[in-house]
Amino acid sequence: MQCAGKALEELLVSAKSEECLTVGVYESAKGNVDPDCVAFCVLATDEEYECDIALQIHFTLIQAFCFDNDIDIVRVNDTQRLAEILGNTECGEPEDVHCILVTNPSADTFEDPALEKLSLSYGECRGFNEWVPAITLPEC
Repeated sequence: MQCAGKALEELLVSAKSEECLTVGVYESAKGNVDPDCVAFCVLATDEEYECDIALQIHFTLIQAFCFDNDIDIVRVNDTQRLAEILGNTECGEPEDVHCILVTNPSADTFEDPALEKLSLSYGECRGFNEWVPAITLPEC
């Protein structure tokens, strides 16, 4: 899954430059995101938030949304590294990066080689009944 971690990093950087990201668990859960426009979902947590019941409820709802709409979804256990990749750090503290949706701008399809790599990795994981695979992001 190290290769998948690098592909995820590439996808996030590319999607951010194309303004194809919805960042934040509450932003993602608001319901104003058209499921046909979502290409990929990342759920992130770390030890500090493992026992956050409200966050886990949001994760469950977002996962259900993704499963119902055939959206690939992965977990990442390093919110600090995710915030660094996205440049979402303010005063050393990461902003809410617990959920990230890679979206398609309007009717256009967001195409990226990294997305294709992740989709292949995701398909392999589903073949092993791993419905929400965990990905480790590469170090800086």
